[in-house]
Amino acid sequence: MIERGGDVVIRMLENVQQVTIKPLIQATIAPGTLVYTDEYDIYGRLDEWGYEHESVCHSEGEYARDDDGDGLCEVHVNTMEGFVRSVDRKRNIFSGRSQDVSLVTQFP
Repeated sequence: MIERGGDVVIRMLENVQQVTIKPLIQATIAPGTLVYTDEYDIYGRLDEWGYEHESVCHSEGEYARDDDGDGLCEVHVNTMEGFVRSVDRKRNIFSGRSQDVSLVTQFP
């Protein structure tokens, strides 16, 4: 989780499901907050849990969206993906691995 222009919270979960992410989200994000995610179905209950929710659908080629027509794509998860990629590169450098190998996640 990352607040745009703010803090980052990272937790490694052995079993990523709604039941395991809900307590982390509730402990980290204030109710009523607008949360941007990708289309992964674990985020499907954010509205029920008291959060506003917008998502992009990477599987349909959508990576950012301008919902209010101001020319800026406010709906995206690029901030978090960029952070993860940066951490991944640093970890690879310090472990002697190639920067081309992604240990955390793969991005298209």
